[in-house]
Amino acid sequence: MRDADALALLLSRKKNHSLPQPFYNDPGMFQLDLEKFWYQDWLFALPACEIPKTGNYITMQVGAYPVVVVRGADGVIRAFHNTCRHRGQRICSAIKGSAPKLVCPYHQWTYELDGRLLYARDMGPDFDAGKYGLKPVQCREAGGMVFVCVSDTPPAFDALAEKLAAYVGPHRLQDSKVAFESTIIEKANWKLVIENNRECYHCSGSHPSLCRTYSDSPTMTAMEGPDAAAPEIMAHWARCEASKLPSRFVNHPAMQWRLARIPLLNNAESFTMSTKAAVAKRMGDLPFDDAGSLLFYHYPNSWNHFLADHAIVFRILPLSPTETQVTTKWLVHKDAVEGVDYDLQRLTEVWLATNDEDRQVVEENQYGINSPAYEPGPYSTLQEEGVIQFIDWYCDTLGQRLTGRSIMAAE
Repeated sequence: MRDADALALLLSRKKNHSLPQPFYNDPGMFQLDLEKFWYQDWLFALPACEIPKTGNYITMQVGAYPVVVVRGADGVIRAFHNTCRHRGQRICSAIKGSAPKLVCPYHQWTYELDGRLLYARDMGPDFDAGKYGLKPVQCREAGGMVFVCVSDTPPAFDALAEKLAAYVGPHRLQDSKVAFESTIIEKANWKLVIENNRECYHCSGSHPSLCRTYSDSPTMTAMEGPDAAAPEIMAHWARCEASKLPSRFVNHPAMQWRLARIPLLNNAESFTMSTKAAVAKRMGDLPFDDAGSLLFYHYPNSWNHFLADHAIVFRILPLSPTETQVTTKWLVHKDAVEGVDYDLQRLTEVWLATNDEDRQVVEENQYGINSPAYEPGPYSTLQEEGVIQFIDWYCDTLGQRLTGRSIMAAE
């Protein structure tokens, strides 16, 4: 899709309405999304605790870019393009693993964990190995979370790093481990996956287990600032911050990311069917068991819940115009023992069910949007404020990256 065509679609959009059909299923628009968002923005990659030892790595696919994230001998986490500098072979094909060096399986070119080329057999006396190290990918760690950006000129990150350290820091992700993970493919456009996450209009009809602890009231996520929220949220913030637990709403100026702590229903302790803690060994330094959930979202690819007993991190990656990979990881204290401190089914059952329910919802959403009869419908300004905010962010950001100026929705 040409930039001019995408811009015309943006300008045709009705305020507080869903997007025109091509935004959800057109291959050209999908490619434009990759170029203007996924190849330019910071993306959540993994919790740092997942690669605690030298040589531990994970791989991920960002559009056309295979990426490997690895912990070096110096303890530093780095990311590289997962492409050998010899003939381009993918070096690490497993989703995760551990290796003392990164060795290309094709011709055994061998790289140090910091990306330096160490060995390339029979390349001749004039070969300069220093010119053929792995190409780096921008990588930052903050609050125990690792982010990558495939652009050589990534957006600013320091403000987010500061807030993650303050808000997520008390949960001590560095002292946690991955107790369980799940990856599913949702047959829907990545924007539909996020739109679904950004509202609970559908929750009472779709998520019976989640609604035991998570309120479907629109006031529970409609926060305008550190002093503008529902009374129950304001009371929760006051209680938490009196105990030195950062909780009040903070955000990126353009709302690309947001952090805020919310109470769970009826003083629930965790996302469990019983509403009680799923893990006996508390994960961080939180002052009480019913500290609620610290919500953190970061467009375009992550939303997260941090509780007193465990954390749940979510990462999405786009696979095609109508396919999205959703990976969920449950974190517990590194010394928590399965079968002693927690029961795995109890820990995971609510969000495993919720993820599958969401998959069905967004896949049916995609089926309907693919119909020639589809036309953009109005959002509820009461129930879908979060969706409106995401779509406005998406459209304005795309408009700015196409034209260099803000593009506002048409009335």
